[in-house]
Amino acid sequence: MNDKYKDIINLPHPESKRFPRMSLLNRAVQFSPFAALSGHHDAIHDTILSAEEKIENQNMVEGEDEFNP
Repeated sequence: MNDKYKDIINLPHPESKRFPRMSLLNRAVQFSPFAALSGHHDAIHDTILSAEEKIENQNMVEGEDEFNP
């Protein structure tokens, strides 16, 4: 082990006397509304709809319907 930190390595983790420890559930809830890629879900949904529409149009041109391939 590095001797640089041997004087503090075994000290207990500091805890605030002012603020109680937050539960894991509350910590998770704190970040749940955060969307790192805003609009990403909508873009994927639009791409899926567009692809399904193209497939449907292609099947109609070929004389097939989606219920009887």
